[in-house]
Amino acid sequence: MLVQDPQRIKQIWNQKLIPVIYRRGAGHPLLLRLPYHQTNYIWLRNGKRNKPEWNADKQYWQIPKAWFNDVISRILKRWGKVYIIQPYREQEKCAPACWNATGHECNCSCMGARHGSENPAGKWFVVGETFATKWGDSELACRLLTNEKVS
Repeated sequence: MLVQDPQRIKQIWNQKLIPVIYRRGAGHPLLLRLPYHQTNYIWLRNGKRNKPEWNADKQYWQIPKAWFNDVISRILKRWGKVYIIQPYREQEKCAPACWNATGHECNCSCMGARHGSENPAGKWFVVGETFATKWGDSELACRLLTNEKVS
């Protein structure tokens, strides 16, 4: 399940029952919200050299990006579920063959929106006459991971 609605993502971030990890992108540490337990700091640190930082005002942990996979695995073992909020960019696929077409039949992902346009808007990376790609603007998306062993 992929959620892209900003209001729903905000609700997910603010709920307190399921852990939420927020990947903000390159150069930024992870933000993490866990259901309250007095041992969260010890559990989160897990004997590592680096220490998680608690932001008391905003009620989240800040942890190194390098911890991502380990923390996700441990959250799934402990809580069975985790939301991941991260930047998302949709990829569009089309082709110069479509843009230069003269007929009405279109078989690419634009569903005819750029068919015969000769010069579509946006910055396309043209791989060949039959394939070009373009990335949309960066947005936030959220997905829920569950431990399949949890009933």
